[in-house]
Amino acid sequence: MISISEIQKIFKGRITLNEPLARFTTFRIGGVADYFVEPVDIDDVVNIVKYAADHGIPHYVMGNGSNILISDEGIRGVVINLETGFNYLRHENDMIISGAGVKIAKFVDFCIQNSYAGVEMLAGIPATVGGALIMNAGAYGGETADHVTEVKVIRNGKLRTLSKEDCGFVYRSSNLKNTVILEATFKLSTGNKEEVSQKRKELILSRNQAQPVEVPNAGCMFKNPKDNKAAILIDQCGLKGTKFGGAMVSTKHANFIVNYDNATAQDVVELVKIVKNTVHQKTGIDLEMEVKLIGFEEVTI
Repeated sequence: MISISEIQKIFKGRITLNEPLARFTTFRIGGVADYFVEPVDIDDVVNIVKYAADHGIPHYVMGNGSNILISDEGIRGVVINLETGFNYLRHENDMIISGAGVKIAKFVDFCIQNSYAGVEMLAGIPATVGGALIMNAGAYGGETADHVTEVKVIRNGKLRTLSKEDCGFVYRSSNLKNTVILEATFKLSTGNKEEVSQKRKELILSRNQAQPVEVPNAGCMFKNPKDNKAAILIDQCGLKGTKFGGAMVSTKHANFIVNYDNATAQDVVELVKIVKNTVHQKTGIDLEMEVKLIGFEEVTI
């Protein structure tokens, strides 16, 4: 158990007990966190991570809550939200330095306003910089890692600065999962502000037309198999519109499962099983989850 009085001696930020997490996720699904903490600086993060480790309490960092499905039982332990203390952006010596809690849309806008190009294709991704780095989120041929030079993290309780090579970026993944990302430094090429802004506008319009942005979802549910597209496979298997409880395979984009009617996490899990099993039976291809399951003790998908 956590002693709130003990934590308050070493932690300046906000602490909430039994915080409902659904409102912090783009899926609008999930139970409560035992402890929800909002650190205001690096010392706060270091102290809460160390306290949790010393007391055998698990901790999890939550960004914008996209690309995840939180169980109906919630998350045991400490959930750390970095948007309060790590929502900063700086422009230094042709580099952009971003706190992990900055939303991607804000990050892209800051880059464009400073006449930089190269990240405008990420503008519609509903993530924070930290979350986008962990998943190496990408769109339209670009990835978050493309312009990273270094990432400041807490790993094994110690503050470290990792080079891009240290981060192990690959398609929709990295080796940053067991770290707490604090900030990242990016180097971008210069660009015409008006041209880049127009490109961003066109890409967001294209995304909004192709994806079910009007309904709660967690983004693409499955990774694209090699030499194929998950959405095409799911569509070809006739699964668009398939429902389980309040969850449904989007009729707009087959690689999205949407929360169309107060879905539970279990509804989504069961629908994922239906999709995976059907695609495997009809094509022989095993779809791999892109959305991460959080707080589930035993789930086989």
